[in-house]
Amino acid sequence: MKTKAVRLYGKKDLRLEEFELPQIKDNEILAKVVSDSLCMSSYKAASQGTDHKRIPNDVEENPIIIGHEFAGELIEVGAKWTHKFKAGDKFSIQPALNYEGGPVGVLSAPGYSYHHIGGDATYVIIPNEVMERDCLLAYQGEGFYPASLAEPLSCVIGAMHANYHITPGSYIHKMDIVEDGKMAILAGVGPMGLAAINYVLRREDRHPSLCVVTDVDQTRLDRAATLYTVEFAASKGIDLRYINTSTMQNPVAELKEMTGGNGYDDVFVFAPVKQVVEQADAILAFDGCLNFFAGPGDPNFSASFNFYNVHYGYTHVAGTSGGNNDDMVEALDLMSKGLDPAGLITHIGGLNSVIKATNHLPEIPGGKKLIYTHVEMPLTPIADFAKLGELNPVYKQLSMICDRNKGLWSVEAEAFLLENGDKLI
Repeated sequence: MKTKAVRLYGKKDLRLEEFELPQIKDNEILAKVVSDSLCMSSYKAASQGTDHKRIPNDVEENPIIIGHEFAGELIEVGAKWTHKFKAGDKFSIQPALNYEGGPVGVLSAPGYSYHHIGGDATYVIIPNEVMERDCLLAYQGEGFYPASLAEPLSCVIGAMHANYHITPGSYIHKMDIVEDGKMAILAGVGPMGLAAINYVLRREDRHPSLCVVTDVDQTRLDRAATLYTVEFAASKGIDLRYINTSTMQNPVAELKEMTGGNGYDDVFVFAPVKQVVEQADAILAFDGCLNFFAGPGDPNFSASFNFYNVHYGYTHVAGTSGGNNDDMVEALDLMSKGLDPAGLITHIGGLNSVIKATNHLPEIPGGKKLIYTHVEMPLTPIADFAKLGELNPVYKQLSMICDRNKGLWSVEAEAFLLENGDKLI
């Protein structure tokens, strides 16, 4: 079976290549990748090469396939796994295997560490350890892009579950956000912030009474407010507020005032910016938990933290990188019950657009960049479909479909692209 894939050979050395996959072993599975969502983590991996903790040292001779937010369907199942999977099953993958036997040890992950599996490919071989770790997950919903975005959604789910609080004197950690508490999501209208807002509004078991989302970009705040409305939040018992802190004279004081002066029980930081981290620390309530959900590229990144409050106010910090299997299962279950992650997506592209997009990801505005690996298509903002449709009927139809869906991507748009993508180039 031939595959086309974007492979990493070293720092900023990505190559789109076609090569032959080996015959699968009895404990492996051959799969067709349909969609992959580009992640800033792939940009970091491509930029750092072998300096990245998940990248093997021998990629110059044995390149790895990038991309870890992917979905597709199974083509051929090895004998060991026929009791659990069958050809035609749709799948999503939890890439954080936590498997000591991988190419770089416990940090090994599809999309970073393997020669024959990654999201930016047409066909891949799923190795035995993915199934052994229960990281190959069935997807029963419509389309494929929701299953691709289950991985980033699982990351924010994991972050929420990782927060903790204590009862003074007991020192027993109570995991998760405070039920009916005060929450702040800082730098919160990028792709992962939007995923967090979506999860907070759709979660079934607990939610905050107040959720304040901040940023300094009014356009992005306005877009978030149209996707996840204060009216819908109110129907769930949540007071949702979108705040532009650049318009405030004293952001810390004004943000705390929204809580009655007590501060926030759960604060999530979605940008590796020193000032944002310190603002988060300053608005914590008694027993408040700051979750730093923003992987910095600088290994020396640091910010001040008030240790007087650590001692007397029981404030503390949590940090997560990725979700686990339970988080992925929860993400897929929520999607089957109506959570649509389409609001995260602003650009659509084909496999041919991956290299340029990955290497320049921080410079490309908007949200998630969704790749269809069997399509040739330049990375294109959904907002540009109408203009492009003046010359190409495929873009025109995609524009019409998205317009019917409030300008968002959809299962209908995906199906149309997969059927007509050969007419784009």
